[in-house]
Amino acid sequence: MIAVIRVLNSAITFYGWLILGYVLLSWFAARGGTVYEVYRVLATVVEPYVGLFRRIVPTARMGAGGIDFSPLVAWLVLEYVIRRLLLWQLIAPALR
Repeated sequence: MIAVIRVLNSAITFYGWLILGYVLLSWFAARGGTVYEVYRVLATVVEPYVGLFRRIVPTARMGAGGIDFSPLVAWLVLEYVIRRLLLWQLIAPALR
């Protein structure tokens, strides 16, 4: 049981790092370069989850552009809701 908890905890942490990498590379990904290829791979992994929040969280308008806070909200939900619920579902039966 402890091994399952550790694997799930590590997977959630890893996915959080993928979200961070996706956000950072979105600032620097010029079309056609190696960075863009890495960004595209990350987008295929991260975008289905982040896209759920993009539909809910509005983009903050700042002048001509905007700031998308949906990856931050997605990461916060991953860390503080999904991790807690998932680990609690695994730990609670062991405590009974």
